Amino acid sequence: MRLTLLMVGFLLPLKAIPQEKIINRFTLEECIEYALKHNEEYLNAGLEASAQETFVGEVLSDGLPQISGEINLINNFRVQTSFIPAIFFDPNAGDDDFVPVQFQTQYNGGASVTFSQLILDGAYFLGLKAARTFTQLSAKDFIKSKIDLKADVSKAYYSVLVFKEGLELIKNNYQRIDTLLKETQLLFENGFAEKIDINRLKVEHNNLKTEMENMERSLIASYLVLKFQVSMPDNEELVLTEDLSQITFDLNAEDLSEFTYEDRIEYSTLNTGLELAHMDLKNIRLGYLPKLDGFATFGANAGTGSWGDLFVVGDNWFTYGLYGFSLSVPVFDGFRKSNQMQKRKIIINQRENQKQRLEKAIDMEIRTARISLENSVARMSTQKENMGLAEEVFEISRAKYQQGLGSNLEVIEAENSYKTSQTNYYNALYEALVAKIDYQKALGRLN
Repeated sequence: MRLTLLMVGFLLPLKAIPQEKIINRFTLEECIEYALKHNEEYLNAGLEASAQETFVGEVLSDGLPQISGEINLINNFRVQTSFIPAIFFDPNAGDDDFVPVQFQTQYNGGASVTFSQLILDGAYFLGLKAARTFTQLSAKDFIKSKIDLKADVSKAYYSVLVFKEGLELIKNNYQRIDTLLKETQLLFENGFAEKIDINRLKVEHNNLKTEMENMERSLIASYLVLKFQVSMPDNEELVLTEDLSQITFDLNAEDLSEFTYEDRIEYSTLNTGLELAHMDLKNIRLGYLPKLDGFATFGANAGTGSWGDLFVVGDNWFTYGLYGFSLSVPVFDGFRKSNQMQKRKIIINQRENQKQRLEKAIDMEIRTARISLENSVARMSTQKENMGLAEEVFEISRAKYQQGLGSNLEVIEAENSYKTSQTNYYNALYEALVAKIDYQKALGRLN
């Protein structure tokens, strides 16, 4: 009992020690690097690409020597009886007379080793090349998942920055209205303001407080989305080290003259698929060529009347061996390969049409993404200017009210206009950030 109490007293302090929380201070690039190491979907895509690489080894093994061994131990507990004409034993026997005989011993054993080697098969070497091309296709799918992850993390990162800065502005607005409300209460107490002035400011004060609380919850939600995108555990804290002032919008930074369709992973993937379709057609054509294999077998067998004699290596065991070649020449398959070739040619024509369609789609995507970016940047610039003007109007209205030259209704209207311009600006800013990412993705610059 005393020992148990001592153990509990020893363990309780250890249990009470709080675990230190891990704090990650990340830039956008560091967030992306973290996601590339921890995002489960991206890691699974990498594992899938690695798994497909083993496909080359599977195809290659078909052209390597094949060696197999076999051992048989048989107990013929009811030996099969055969019948042969009795005339073989007695020349005077009739034609309808037969003698039952048993050719097998009760116990038989056999052991053999067989070797085979592919010598000539055009389809094999083409298949090996196709397998390597197929692994490239899997690797490109992995690259696409990387591009998508970078875009998702970037958008989530920018969302946090926008909510974070927007919250700071709302807090400033709340502080200004809170100060103005306190000043108005003093004026009211001294007979220089009316009760309606206080009520108006209280309504605005309450609205800003509610909006500030909503923004705080939205900021928490945006952090959760970002942590989910990078697959960060709940017990770790994420702190962003960048701010919106570090982000620039240089519309001339992206040089379209350097763009090629191969920069887009979707186009590169389609080309690889087209290459595989041509290989598939060639593989069917090679089916008209002969196939040559070599083989060799060496073994031994035994037959005894005693089970134990099978395991005695001696006169009971007799060796044998053989080798040879097998040539398979296709002669006529009922036009099967001819129809298969026609089908593959149609598939190739479809892929060519898809390629042309994708080129047009990429051209349109780049142009529309560029227009969207230009419009977003222009709208953001306008809203930023409007926000500055609205702030100036608010400060003038407040100064006039404090000097007794204006009404607090004018101040509240100016505050609402300023708040609306802030909302419009940050909406436009986020749209511009998203448009920037979409434009870079359209140009294939996220890889």
